[in-house]
Amino acid sequence: MGQTSVSFREKERNLDESISLSEVIAALSFAIELTDGAVHGHALRTCLLGMRIAEEAGFTQDEKSSLYYALLLKDIGNEEMVGLRCDRGASIVSKLGMGSLAADAVRHLEEHWDGSGYPNHVRGKKIPRLARLCAIAQHLDMFSIGRNTAIAIETLEEWSGSWFDPELVKVALSLDRRDALWTHCRATDSHEATRTAVLDLDPHERQRLDDEQVDKICEAFAEIVDAKSSFTFQHSISVAGLARGIATNLHLPEDRIRLVWRAALLHDLGKLSIPNRILDKKAELTESEWKVVRRHPGFTRKILDQIGPFREIAIVAGEHHEKLDGSGYPKQLTARDLSMESRIIAVADVYGALSEERPYRAGLSNDEILPILGALTPHKLDGDCVRALIKYLEQQKIVEFGATTDQQAQLSRFCA
Repeated sequence: MGQTSVSFREKERNLDESISLSEVIAALSFAIELTDGAVHGHALRTCLLGMRIAEEAGFTQDEKSSLYYALLLKDIGNEEMVGLRCDRGASIVSKLGMGSLAADAVRHLEEHWDGSGYPNHVRGKKIPRLARLCAIAQHLDMFSIGRNTAIAIETLEEWSGSWFDPELVKVALSLDRRDALWTHCRATDSHEATRTAVLDLDPHERQRLDDEQVDKICEAFAEIVDAKSSFTFQHSISVAGLARGIATNLHLPEDRIRLVWRAALLHDLGKLSIPNRILDKKAELTESEWKVVRRHPGFTRKILDQIGPFREIAIVAGEHHEKLDGSGYPKQLTARDLSMESRIIAVADVYGALSEERPYRAGLSNDEILPILGALTPHKLDGDCVRALIKYLEQQKIVEFGATTDQQAQLSRFCA
């Protein structure tokens, strides 16, 4: 079964570790690669290639720092058309606090040296230098996969002066001739060795992020997930708000409320692995499609497990579809395995999903949702959490319960 949110809290909650920004970004790049058509390990290999070329080309430390994050996050808007993708990616990079150099590199990633690229047909040195280098590194990895590095180098040289900056191409060719370019950058190389090499290049070694920075990163992760489908627009931020309201009404300590908020923001990261043809399907899902859907909490945990200090968040977020009676997924955990934090997010997620529009139904009203919550309580959902949710909805003027004795009795039956 592995570690659960209950066993983790008892053993390891008080561990205090700094959060490395590069560790967070590397995990995010892994999440991005779960999307349709993405290539496993591409961002990590591209980062190593680009950083080696930048070092050889004499980029400044500030340039290298921004380049590092741009290379890891260049595909962050991957679900959109090219122009929209680049603008969206640049926007998210800015929200993550990576700075204007990194954002501009992502925004201009698809521009070509001769002006034939997208979205603005910028040419030559008017294209930001970091974007020019990102394009070269991206090409080298994509054209070496399934072929060999010689093909990637040959085509890079062929398109020098048309797609690519000829000066930066010369630098890449020089590194290749000296056998100083491809270490840990071949598609057949160990993913873990490549990841370790990327983390070793961290321009802010073990940078400790403050709470506000971590929250912004979690919010950016949530935005990426919610943008995958129009039917999940703002789902993660909505669930996070509900979960925080429940935790507050249950009088959890501030540090536990913050953990709930972050885990709720991140709970659906694994949905990046679900193709949109399944997420947006109007007809009933097949059994094989349901198997794909049921894997997503495990992917959420796998992504967040890559960030050491997020271990508990990874477990709590990965349990959001578990139920107290063992009928949930992916591990069929029961009440004794599920912490209050996990129970809170499960309730918030159920309410959020029922209230939102889906491709197969309209969003439900509170009059329709509350009986459903009642039927799930207490065998599947925690009654205290459901009561705290209703109290939060009252506080937000979303529902008005308790005005009459009959309504109070009705609510008591829902949460019994």
